[in-house]
Amino acid sequence: MKWKKLGKIFDPSDYIMANGCKEFAQAPQALIFEDFIRIFFSTRNISKNKKSLSHVQFVDMDKNLRTIRNVSKNIVIELGILGAFDEHGIFPMNVLRYGDKIYAYTSGWTRRVSVSVDTGIGLAFSEDGMNFKRMGNGPVLTTSLHEPFLVCDPFVKLYNDVFHMWYIFGTQWKNYSKGSPPDRTYKIAHATSIDGIVWKKEGRKIIDDRLNYESQALPTVIKIEGRYHMYFCFRESFDFRKTIGRGYRLGYAFSDDGKTWNRDDEKSGISLSMEGWDSEMMCYPHLFQCDDNIYLLYNGNQFGRYGFGIAQLEELK
Repeated sequence: MKWKKLGKIFDPSDYIMANGCKEFAQAPQALIFEDFIRIFFSTRNISKNKKSLSHVQFVDMDKNLRTIRNVSKNIVIELGILGAFDEHGIFPMNVLRYGDKIYAYTSGWTRRVSVSVDTGIGLAFSEDGMNFKRMGNGPVLTTSLHEPFLVCDPFVKLYNDVFHMWYIFGTQWKNYSKGSPPDRTYKIAHATSIDGIVWKKEGRKIIDDRLNYESQALPTVIKIEGRYHMYFCFRESFDFRKTIGRGYRLGYAFSDDGKTWNRDDEKSGISLSMEGWDSEMMCYPHLFQCDDNIYLLYNGNQFGRYGFGIAQLEELK
């Protein structure tokens, strides 16, 4: 694969957004309309008790992905009710068209006591791609015997009348040094569904590790000429927030049957820039096709604090 970076295309600090959000536009996800592209993302704001919350908003762009038409003035979907899996945030939200509706798979999170957070995957529906109503107060995919923590980061595609979801699950929480809060480790997995609601897990991690303590996040998949291509981000499981070189970067894997994946990060065709907004970190990728072009949305330094950029596929190797 060979990608051409087109630069940062959205910076949240340039716009007035809902709930006073001024920073972070994380996990951008595209929905194609007839004459524009709507890109959903997660913002952050601080609650009255000085805790962070994640809300979904969107930006509408011309198909040249340079001209911004509109930025949502309201959040797209309300957070969950008291005690729900998405009470404190939705990050990210993956969307796709199915029939006359738009399905939105939400990655909800809620705070815990012994560890910082727990997560689950919910489902909401929309007819206009602007207002979403959740299916219920619970998740459609959550933890289980062999996936005990942190089920989240859904990416869903429909192939041969079957829904395929790539997502992540946590394998452990661990204190890596005395006095430090516990850090999480998570891996990429796969599930299928006939209706997009009831899911059957494959029950295993599907992408090999490259680091001794590797966390993998936000898989995204596209099928080109009979081959499946996956991009995701990965990092060290601890000491990754401030230490350069231990934070997120992009990984790549391919599959000819959608089941067995071959990881080959060296052939990803994209890497950190020498300087600028994506020179220290690249994370939360999203693949999509618009007309005859294939694009990759992603966040840069500090987990998307300063917005997101895009790259265009130039060559398929």
